[in-house]
Amino acid sequence: MLLGLEPGDRVLAVATHPDDETLGAGGTLARLTGEGAEVHVLAVTCYPLPRWGTCHDSARRRAQFDAACDVLGVAGRDIAWVDDHRARHLETHLPELIRLLEAGHELSLTALRPAALLIPADGAIHQEHRLVNRACYAAARPGGGTRHTPRIVLGFDGPEDHAWGTRQRRGHALVDITATAETKDKALACYDGELRDETHPRSPGRIRAIDAALAATAGTGRAEAFTVYRMAW
Repeated sequence: MLLGLEPGDRVLAVATHPDDETLGAGGTLARLTGEGAEVHVLAVTCYPLPRWGTCHDSARRRAQFDAACDVLGVAGRDIAWVDDHRARHLETHLPELIRLLEAGHELSLTALRPAALLIPADGAIHQEHRLVNRACYAAARPGGGTRHTPRIVLGFDGPEDHAWGTRQRRGHALVDITATAETKDKALACYDGELRDETHPRSPGRIRAIDAALAATAGTGRAEAFTVYRMAW
């Protein structure tokens, strides 16, 4: 099975906003669920209230999120709003996010005890993605007691990171999503208000092009890339 997992193993994907799980790892999540993994998605964000019009309305985003998760075959899913949209410094949320991811939610590491954890990759363009990466990285650190340490921790990028990012990867793994690319596209379509026109990295055509460019190095049709933080057997 993919990533050395066994059927029934749990996988937790943490997304900064509803749609990031599909943009960065939708084909991989669909492949995991298709091969028998029990996949869960937890989205967190620093903005619980509408902003910039209806596309960021909380109820609408939740409905889109649920629809996309259904397409991908996700078992458990939730959006954990960080309740202070007025905060000027996102750093103030870091301890709260770490506690939530460690044991403060029904989809936390302690409650779910996943074999694999997928998180936003470090060095992202978006500052909130970098914040959530730091929180996930801290929550997944090795430790004793009741804290759970996933044996696989991988980071995924968003399309803007591929298009505009300048960082060097510390090492990455490619997942062939050719067989599940259509499922990813259907899940992306659930986020119609979040997609852009074809000149933008967040457009359906550009997302497919990014997947195809990643796949070119592996000789497949479409692929997703992951920064490797931990791979342990």
